[in-house]
Amino acid sequence: MADDLLAALDARLSEADRDVMAALVALAGRRGEHLYLVGGSVRDLLLARPHVDLDIAAEGDAIALAREMAELRQGRLTTHEKFGTASVEFTASRVDLARTRAEAYERPGALPTVRPAGIEEDLRRRDFSVNAMALRLTPPAVGELLDPHSGRRDLERRLIRVLHEDSFRDDATRMLRAIRYEARLAFRLEDESGRLLRRDLSYLDTISGARLWAELTAIFYEDGLKQALARPQELGILNAIHPCLRLDEPGEAALARAAEERPAPWDEVCLCLLCRHCDERDVESLVHRLALPRRHERALADLVRLGDVHAELGAPDAPPSRLTELLEPFSLASVWALALHTDEGVVAERALLFLRGWRYVKPFLGASALRRLGVPAGRELGAVLRRLRAARLDGVTSNREDEIELVGRMRE
Repeated sequence: MADDLLAALDARLSEADRDVMAALVALAGRRGEHLYLVGGSVRDLLLARPHVDLDIAAEGDAIALAREMAELRQGRLTTHEKFGTASVEFTASRVDLARTRAEAYERPGALPTVRPAGIEEDLRRRDFSVNAMALRLTPPAVGELLDPHSGRRDLERRLIRVLHEDSFRDDATRMLRAIRYEARLAFRLEDESGRLLRRDLSYLDTISGARLWAELTAIFYEDGLKQALARPQELGILNAIHPCLRLDEPGEAALARAAEERPAPWDEVCLCLLCRHCDERDVESLVHRLALPRRHERALADLVRLGDVHAELGAPDAPPSRLTELLEPFSLASVWALALHTDEGVVAERALLFLRGWRYVKPFLGASALRRLGVPAGRELGAVLRRLRAARLDGVTSNREDEIELVGRMRE
């Protein structure tokens, strides 16, 4: 069994990764330290996923080991002294090292205090059983799988299970991580873990807005986004974070369309689709709760303000130039949300025409060409450029000659 896992690991590492791991194991041996492949790397190895990261725990000084490795192989070192972790980047490889440790939570939602500990306690502190396994990389018993919490059994049953009943109270961000693993691995939350999650939804209030937003953003970038967001809606997580966050049936359809289109900026678009029913006060409250960055705040504010021009966007005789003028002041994410989610087909169609084409349209004649035609620099030049763009958008002009003729008429 040990040989099987080591062979499977070797097959999934690149040549550069194998070389780095061999050098690291040799270095740890000289230092008298024990190394383990841990967490998601072991999970992915057992699931026969195509790539396995070098996520390694050291019973010893991981930072000193990483520093020596960086010097030995000319790698770029990054350290986090508080948690005893380090990463070393090489030209074609990367290794993450962490000192095996125990964690204690002073209060629910607080960042843990840590102390050095053995591998058994290190596995005990982890979030889910499928992430609480380790593979020995150094003697004795090289290749032995440490699985004190039956993670391998849960992999076979395709379950996400917490290690103890206070897991979500210690760190409620685990609720969102559970959803991510469900989507990524096509697993399901174990029944008792689901009961504990629902029981402890109020503990999301103990988590800072920035941490919650980071977890939500990570969900936006998971494959199977529709399922990944439908589950927190079903379990009550979205509402527990903020009542403004909601994924109803039209929202699910909009997400499906968004996944096909994959518009940028993606995380702003996803947030707007979750907030299509928000008003100005909702947005203000949500921005405060999640400590949202300025660009996301603007996208949500624009989403609300789009309601002011909705009627004109649907006007039968509105030309492309007027529609472009209406939509350009708004953030792209808010317009994408309008295009993907609106109940009025003509508004959605026009928003998509703007996003895919109209916003890119420029006059055939640029500023230098207009100056050669005698248009003075300054306000008049800007007005002529805007007029030429509108004419091209509306089909009045279709080439440079048409625009030269129009400029002549404008200056008569």
